[in-house]
Amino acid sequence: MATFTLPANSKITQGKTWPQPSNAKRTKTFKIYRWDPDSGSNPRLDTYHIDLDDCGPMVLDALIKIKNEIDPTLTFRRSCREGVCGSCAMNIDGTNTLACTKNMEDIAGEVKVYPLPHQPVVKDLVPDLNQAYAQLAMIEPWLKTTTPAPERERLQSPEERAKLDGLWECILCFCCTTACPSYWWNGERYLGPAVLLQAYRWLADSRDEFIGERLDQLEDPFRLYRCHTIMNCTKTCPKGLNPAKAIAEIKKLMVERKG
Repeated sequence: MATFTLPANSKITQGKTWPQPSNAKRTKTFKIYRWDPDSGSNPRLDTYHIDLDDCGPMVLDALIKIKNEIDPTLTFRRSCREGVCGSCAMNIDGTNTLACTKNMEDIAGEVKVYPLPHQPVVKDLVPDLNQAYAQLAMIEPWLKTTTPAPERERLQSPEERAKLDGLWECILCFCCTTACPSYWWNGERYLGPAVLLQAYRWLADSRDEFIGERLDQLEDPFRLYRCHTIMNCTKTCPKGLNPAKAIAEIKKLMVERKG
């Protein structure tokens, strides 16, 4: 998929305003970021009005209704609609979150919807996450061992398994990474909170036998140590996880092996 970036002198303009739904008693106004790189035009904010009595409760329900019934050109990602796949991550009401779990009733006034910030935009609400996925692949997020595989499973004690809680639940929506100023500034070299949380998930796994090699890979002034504990990652995570704590745990492992 091609990557598109906005011209340096571009600015967001006021776009089309679609008419109010007829006979609606309760409406919600949506201002949605629109940009088609093939059009040659500046990005714009289009305005839509949703009848709350004829729509599901979540922001994603409204986006689907807009695309199906009002404006089929609106482009966004979505899949599970259950807060599991991470596809519909976007910036809603100023916060990175999942459209499928964000209730419209929780937003006072009009709903402003933008793509995840500080990423190239493919179209409308679709960011280009190729860099983030390449960084994820670099940490090799799978179990690595040298001992022969057992006949059944590799066992863990309940205490060992508990160390993975708060890590395995990450759905790789990248809300945290795209909310991180350090990633905005050094995204080509800093791995970002989502990938580092995934890295710690395997460092914390008692079954993995490559902890030394994994730490060697992260021992870099930029890959790990650009984290300045700003805590945007933890604040915005729609799953309630704490990437900043995972990063701190990696730093502790670095210190312990040197000691």
